[in-house]
Amino acid sequence: MTKRILAVCLSGALAAGPAAAGQDTQMPSVSVETPSPGWLLGPYSTRSVSPTQFVNSTRLHDLLRAGNLYLSLTDAVALAIENNLDIELDRYAYPLADTELLRSKGGGLLRGINYTIAEPPAGTGGPSSPLITNTATAATPGTSVASNALELAALGEPQSNLSVLGSLPLSNGPALPTYDPTVTANYNWLHQSTPEINNFVAGVPVLAGDIQNGNAGYTQGFGTGTQVNLAFNNTNQEYNSLHNLYNPYITSNLALTVSQPLLRGFGPAVNRRFIRIAKNEKRITDLLFRQQLIETVYGVMRLYTDLVTLTEDAKVKQDTLAFAHKLYEDTQAEVNEGTLAPVELTRAEAEVSAAEQDLINSRGVLEEQEAILKNSLTKRGNEDPEVRAAHIIPTDTLDVPETDQTGPIEQLLAQAYRQRPDLAQAGLQVNNSELSLQGSNNNLRPEVDLVGIAENNGLAGTPFPPAGTPNPAQIGGYGTVLDQIATRKNPTYGIGINVILPLRNRVAQADAVRDQIQLRQSQVRERQLRNQVQLEVEDAIIAMRRSRASYLAAVKTRKLQEQSLEIEQLKFSEGASTSFFVIQYESYLAQARSTEVAAKGAYAKAKAALERATGSILDDNGVSLPAARSGRM
Repeated sequence: MTKRILAVCLSGALAAGPAAAGQDTQMPSVSVETPSPGWLLGPYSTRSVSPTQFVNSTRLHDLLRAGNLYLSLTDAVALAIENNLDIELDRYAYPLADTELLRSKGGGLLRGINYTIAEPPAGTGGPSSPLITNTATAATPGTSVASNALELAALGEPQSNLSVLGSLPLSNGPALPTYDPTVTANYNWLHQSTPEINNFVAGVPVLAGDIQNGNAGYTQGFGTGTQVNLAFNNTNQEYNSLHNLYNPYITSNLALTVSQPLLRGFGPAVNRRFIRIAKNEKRITDLLFRQQLIETVYGVMRLYTDLVTLTEDAKVKQDTLAFAHKLYEDTQAEVNEGTLAPVELTRAEAEVSAAEQDLINSRGVLEEQEAILKNSLTKRGNEDPEVRAAHIIPTDTLDVPETDQTGPIEQLLAQAYRQRPDLAQAGLQVNNSELSLQGSNNNLRPEVDLVGIAENNGLAGTPFPPAGTPNPAQIGGYGTVLDQIATRKNPTYGIGINVILPLRNRVAQADAVRDQIQLRQSQVRERQLRNQVQLEVEDAIIAMRRSRASYLAAVKTRKLQEQSLEIEQLKFSEGASTSFFVIQYESYLAQARSTEVAAKGAYAKAKAALERATGSILDDNGVSLPAARSGRM
């Protein structure tokens, strides 16, 4: 594999983008499959969500050779996007937001979306590392002992909630119309026997009859708040009464009832607010996914940089141990010749032991960092024995460019305001609060509904001569009834107003004020987030400037320590110095070399932090949002 230079601006290593390698990677995307049972059974069928996949992408095993995982930063970012479970978790947020929109279009209340963003763990090479800047060897007896990674909180995965609304829900406001049309139907048969106290009514002491009811209805609500109810009722009755003109007979009516709110619940702005909020939530979901990508890519870049740093630091300590062995051998030769006192051999041997301890610590921290990075790049962590046993060999190196191409801070801030997805989604949340407040304010109004009814009735049956002379137009069966309804022979019309006036209205008043307060709070939180963005950009610039200065100072110090050690070694070879002073200068050099390595890593992470703070980290590293969403880099 071609070895790339990680120019510590880190974006240079990914200029070609993660898609430059592993094009054959095939990963299933999260999807919701809609069944096709036809229009009749469609509303009653369950939509199938694609099952979870815990199989690593083929890219991971393609990079394994001879038990080692040869990993560039480009490959590390691509593996994270394909396999990281935080990203996989957020892929399910897309169909989740679709259900919100679907629910709102049916007239349902929203259930909300998840605003939690997870970040990769800090790792053992982070700020709490006990080893990365420690002296490789000590001029005085003793050496460093690394702490447990769990105790350093290096394994934990930090989480942040980007919701500016807080955990308190907004009020639901006035009731919404049910946009999904509903068809109702019922049929029943009843035999009824009723003792009569007066034969004058029915002409028989016990009125008995068979009754059949067959009814159907249609109900639907609209964005204006209008509620439409169409009912078609049919009754077939046969009694032993002697006074009915028809026996048996059929009665039917077709009734249309329309209710229109005039104050509370009036207008599309109120009744379709949840649809607009759900559409905003879909946009927010896309922005949150982009934010999760940013955090994951940044975290992996940081973990990879620390892995490179720890690898180089382990080499420093390996070289220090080799020097300690060489010093011990030279000292032993001098002692055997009688030119040095035996105490010098004891000092040299102690230096070997100290250097061995430092190397053990360094390698242990490096192994922990490898395990943490593997967990961020795979779906099954280290459960795969092949992955668990693999040793990561980073193929990129650290280097500090001669100049920084950052631009003025005003330009960087403008870029952050324009590109940061967390800022954009916060603005949409504030807009959702404003939309919800419309419902709360509307709920303060009295309930005044205009109700209109139009009904056509029909009656037909078999004449019963003993009861009298029937109307010829009503003699017949069900067809006669339908004809009467269709020709509107027996119409009924009506219009009215329903008024409900709450005399105190304290619940609605409290909700309206509370939602207005929460809107103001969300605006404050959005401002806080904007200020935080400013601070992150400025802090990253300061960190770059400081780490560059530290690196230049560390390079100068390392060169001077190399010269000092050469001088002391020359004096030692001529018998003008002792192993104590050689060990001391070697300790200074080892410290300088470790500090130089740490400074290069600090600069790399500061540059990555600036890319994250300005929101350009995905574009700078060639990460495509559609490819990341599908899991196919």
